[in-house]
Amino acid sequence: MTLRKQFLFIVFLMCQFICAQHDSIVKLEEVQVSDSQLKKFSNTQSVLQLNDSIIHKNKASLTSLLNYNSVLYFKENGLGMVSSVSFRGTTAQQTAVIWNGININSQFNGQTDFNTISARDFNSVSIRAGGGSSVYGSSAIGGSIHLNNDLIFGKRFDNTLQLNYGSFNTANVNYTMQASGERFSSQVSISRNSSDNDYPYLDTNQKNENGQFYNTSVNVNLGYRLNAKNVLKLYSCLFESERHFSGTLAAPSKSKYEDLNTRNLLEWVGSYGRFTSKLKAAFLSEAYKYYENAANPIFNTANAKTLIAKYDLNYRVNPNMEWNAILDYTQNKGVGEEIGINTRQITSGVLLLKHSPFKKFLYEIAVRKELTNDYRSPVLFSVGTNYSVTDFYKVKVNGSRNFRIPTFNDLYWQGSGNSDLKPESSYQIEVGNDFKFNNTRFSLTGYYIKIQDLLRWTPGSGGNWSPSNVAKVSTYGAEVLLHTTKRIGQNQFDFNATYGYTVSQDEEKEKQLIYVPFHKFTAALAYSFKNLSAHYQYLYNGKVFTSSDNFYSIDDYLVSNVGIAYAFGKQKSLQLGFDALNIFNEKYQSVSPRPMPGRNYTINLIFNL
Repeated sequence: MTLRKQFLFIVFLMCQFICAQHDSIVKLEEVQVSDSQLKKFSNTQSVLQLNDSIIHKNKASLTSLLNYNSVLYFKENGLGMVSSVSFRGTTAQQTAVIWNGININSQFNGQTDFNTISARDFNSVSIRAGGGSSVYGSSAIGGSIHLNNDLIFGKRFDNTLQLNYGSFNTANVNYTMQASGERFSSQVSISRNSSDNDYPYLDTNQKNENGQFYNTSVNVNLGYRLNAKNVLKLYSCLFESERHFSGTLAAPSKSKYEDLNTRNLLEWVGSYGRFTSKLKAAFLSEAYKYYENAANPIFNTANAKTLIAKYDLNYRVNPNMEWNAILDYTQNKGVGEEIGINTRQITSGVLLLKHSPFKKFLYEIAVRKELTNDYRSPVLFSVGTNYSVTDFYKVKVNGSRNFRIPTFNDLYWQGSGNSDLKPESSYQIEVGNDFKFNNTRFSLTGYYIKIQDLLRWTPGSGGNWSPSNVAKVSTYGAEVLLHTTKRIGQNQFDFNATYGYTVSQDEEKEKQLIYVPFHKFTAALAYSFKNLSAHYQYLYNGKVFTSSDNFYSIDDYLVSNVGIAYAFGKQKSLQLGFDALNIFNEKYQSVSPRPMPGRNYTINLIFNL
């Protein structure tokens, strides 16, 4: 890290803290979240919401949005390649991704590739830290990411077309339309992203070869008010992509990967006095083709289909007490050359309670039990409290038991799967401190997680890799979130920062897990004056180990981005912008040995039609 880079960041940081000393109250617009459990039963845990303005300042991929605006750490096999997450020191399979209240982690590998999701297809993206398996099921050990399409009734019509073109022949197009009336609401979003992705590797004579990609997503969300008490909603998404997997510094690659994912959710909401009833039916599918050599027509393929039927009944006893009961039936069917044909059926019941016995105190309780023939599920629970010590300070305490079920690959992979695997299980406790001073919000959360029966793929005596429940892991750390805003005349300043300190150790080896940094820090400063706006982003990732004995590692790195934009006309119907990414030309890797791009540029056009 050079002195120049440190100095520039400190100047930005100091200026923003000075501005934060004198301010007025800024009311944030309330966002209606389609996932009611996120909105109503997350009062004792940390939830960070990223709204439209933050989403559109970032690159299209969900990886970029979360990497620069949260404590989550991402492993990215090169720009646009496979991207996996580590949340509070847990594995990628231990973070749940929730689409409009439905868990969409892959049935094959148990995780979500964050480069297969365009963040611009959603109204808001929320990050719920800590255990959530009692509400959202498998994988929500480190936390959960919530992708929300919020249908709002009322006279409204918005059209937005966003065009981006930049280095390496990278092009992004997103069209979003929202139209609604008193009885009908609709949202349509179409995204297309592509790139030659042939960036040079810094300080070498090599470049990123065989890294070209494209992806297309179409989202249609509809709502119809049958009468004053009943509403029908339909959420539908299609994602299709082709990626040529680039090689490493030492080895070239000719491989290609195609995938096609669909998600469909039909929901009937009935409001009957103190009762709110929700009946949901969902169908999800995922399919892929993997070509070892893109020039060769031979490929491996698999597909999975998921059917979900869910009934959700909420009863508001009085303004201070709410009960929520959920019955859920899920059927997963996987078909593939390596996993055969297998079906899994899961029935679950959830009971939630929120109670505020007096004004400054509330508590939440959640209990979940699953039944299936594939594994024995423990009783999952979450218990938390929220107490307002003063007008500006709240303390939150939450304890939970969470789990992750074995995937189709874990159980059935030809010659390697292990049908005797147990679910990963964890206990977690966290204490959060929230402060609010006028327009400045600050939170500090400490946590401890103990994970048992961690699944690991290890080589056997014959060199064949197979999974087993072999590891115990202890994870502890702290997270800091900061947001402040200041208005001086027509000058608007907004500052956001996050910091995560994470220790995640294998209890037997007493070594830090691979690809878990001790430190991660992000900061973002936005400025606007009339029709002019500018922003600065800062990302620091600490050193990570790449071997279980902590002998090999990747150096820490920092990346800075800047952008400027001007909106034309009183209605700001046209906005022209320019972004410079990795402005200090930092040489870095998030996965060894796969270099990321140096300095690059993007031109942006936004039409509000």
